[in-house]
Amino acid sequence: MRVGLLILWGLVAASISGAATLQEDFSANPQSDGWKIFGDTNLFQWDATHQNLDVTWDSSQSNSYFYHSLGTILARSDDFSLSFDLQLSNVTWSGSPELAVGLFHFVDATNVSFSRPVADTPNLFEFDYFPDNSIGQPAIAATLTDTNVGATNKKDFYFVYDNQSLDPGMVYHIVLAHTAGQPAISGQVFTNGQLYTSLPYTFAGPITDFRIDTVSISSYSNSGSSLLAQGTVDNLVVTLPPPPVQNLTGSFTNGAWQAQCLSQSNWWYTLQRSADFQTWTNVSPPTPGNATNLFLPDVSPPASVAFYRISAQRP
Repeated sequence: MRVGLLILWGLVAASISGAATLQEDFSANPQSDGWKIFGDTNLFQWDATHQNLDVTWDSSQSNSYFYHSLGTILARSDDFSLSFDLQLSNVTWSGSPELAVGLFHFVDATNVSFSRPVADTPNLFEFDYFPDNSIGQPAIAATLTDTNVGATNKKDFYFVYDNQSLDPGMVYHIVLAHTAGQPAISGQVFTNGQLYTSLPYTFAGPITDFRIDTVSISSYSNSGSSLLAQGTVDNLVVTLPPPPVQNLTGSFTNGAWQAQCLSQSNWWYTLQRSADFQTWTNVSPPTPGNATNLFLPDVSPPASVAFYRISAQRP
């Protein structure tokens, strides 16, 4: 019997045993490297001369995203972070709208019910700038929402913030982080290599869990307020936990084909088999990861050629 092994998951770049990163410095056209646009395509333009992304945040348009899949699913049990450079050229507003860069769950964010103004925004991890926070002050915030947030539950928000402005022309380096197991988000903003704010104020709504799979520069629709801001985003880095499947090997043991990998807890693993790379069949039941070596057997391997892959899924 001839066999082959595949891993069914993907990250933009990954080491065998360490953390993975998604990096974008916009030195080449990002849409040739997996970036896509949802919504108004006119809001996002790659600047080949300055090697950055020109962005317009326009609340009069529909929700629009310049986005890239993370290739994995993040949850409360994971360490991860997001950093990027932001420079605004002009901002005009009325009411209390925001501009955003962050992470979200793509299916939720592209649902017609998803609305930042009414807080119907499950699974959100993002940087927000409010030129006016509704009480006459600007606000810089890092926001995390629970997977249970919805039209009937709008309280499960955790955010840290500071009543500071982002001045046009100034380049700000922004860092957001999540520590594994914590129901929280932290943020720092730097200018010229110096700390501008560590977002010292906290609103600690309950965060039980979340699911995040996409990084996005986000322009939100808002019929009750208006925002028109222009600027650039550059040097974006998402640091992700180690991949869920590592050190994949396979062998026959007592006449059965068996795949072995280093697994992670809080993931479920299934061995799948194909003869043609077109149709895949589950040959093991979903098995929880054990944070060490996991064995997935095919107790009835075919006599002819077979290819195997491991599907890793969040519960």
